[in-house]
Amino acid sequence: MSEQVELIVEGKSIKLPVIEGTEKEKAIDIAKLRSETGYITYDPGFKNTGSTRSGVTFLDGELGILSYRGYPIDQLAEKSNFIEVAYLLIYGKLPTSAQLTAFEKEIAEQSEIPSNIGTILNGFPADAHPMGVIGSLLSALTAFYPESIEANPSPEALHKLMVRVIGQLPTLVATTYRKSKGLPVLAPRKDLDYCSNFYYMMFAEAGKEYKADQVIADALNKLFILHADHEQNCSTSTVRIVGSSQASLYASLAAGTAALWGPLHGGANQAVIEMLEEIKNDGGDTAKFILKAKDKNDNFRLMGFGHRVYKNFDPRAKIIKVACDQILGKLGVSDPVLTIAKGLEEVALSDQYFVDRKLYPNVDFYSGIIYRALGIPTEYFTVMFALGRLPGWIAQWKEMRDDNEPIGRPRQIYIGETERNYVPIDNR
Repeated sequence: MSEQVELIVEGKSIKLPVIEGTEKEKAIDIAKLRSETGYITYDPGFKNTGSTRSGVTFLDGELGILSYRGYPIDQLAEKSNFIEVAYLLIYGKLPTSAQLTAFEKEIAEQSEIPSNIGTILNGFPADAHPMGVIGSLLSALTAFYPESIEANPSPEALHKLMVRVIGQLPTLVATTYRKSKGLPVLAPRKDLDYCSNFYYMMFAEAGKEYKADQVIADALNKLFILHADHEQNCSTSTVRIVGSSQASLYASLAAGTAALWGPLHGGANQAVIEMLEEIKNDGGDTAKFILKAKDKNDNFRLMGFGHRVYKNFDPRAKIIKVACDQILGKLGVSDPVLTIAKGLEEVALSDQYFVDRKLYPNVDFYSGIIYRALGIPTEYFTVMFALGRLPGWIAQWKEMRDDNEPIGRPRQIYIGETERNYVPIDNR
């Protein structure tokens, strides 16, 4: 007999089944709780609520484990490239060499964006935040591809839809950036790999020969892989719940982009650089700001340290720290902000105050440093996060549809006024 939990409500006993995942995680199945008792559970922020059964990503914050489809993140970051990981997340298995080549070719062939996107971009203010622009453009693509709103597309149509958005998002980002700077827009190049092509479209000089830099391509590949998925976080849950209404993939991704934009989620790496700039502008005295961070009466907070999920260490941070040191060394970047960052890192890894509280530098700290070294503007850091997270969002959206999950509809505990009588406006 399967394990059960007994719940006694108003003297009535009911049995709730226990379900167990492949990594021995256990959950109490409360699907019939309301129908049998009239009660619901109250869980602010859904911190203790499993909203789905998923085979995409496993995360254990206590042990510092992160894996995609069963593959440890460190193996993928070391041996794989971003498009191979995207295929793994979406289709559940690593591609063969022929499958990967075909997938990369399909993505490259679908990287052009509709010409009228430029007209839409011209309507945004020059100083518009790129996350707002990118979210709007993703949603707008539904109008250019009306077939994307079909409730039950064929497997071939769904594959083309997913491939198209993976190919187009880097082009949307680069086009947004170059138009905001008054630079001529560069068309995607099919002879470059995914990451090199993105960097080319962002920063190449029009009309001049461009040679891809393998150091930069490797850095972007690693960053994108480390951000590709992270279980049921805020933006991923948003993609799934919007998609549960049978909204199009573009609309669901636009919703995920909006959720990612917040400083408590994807905006954290931008906040790291803004903090480092604040320290630099104050004279660069890291010791002063370390003391401020320890002072409970001071509102200053060190951004990029610790993690709300990982209790011991962020496995992504261990990988990206090594990459960060290598990349900065190879690029030979000289930047006072990055010097300040290395000073804070040294303290956080050795000072007992930070060690005891597990306030280690996290993935946002190192990703912000690397993006700055690569010349990515600070306001585009969250956009880079979205580029990396794209295949995870797609995989989660596809899984939700394949499993025919019901439309998301959380309950609430009402705490408003009761038994009020309407008074006509003339008598108030």
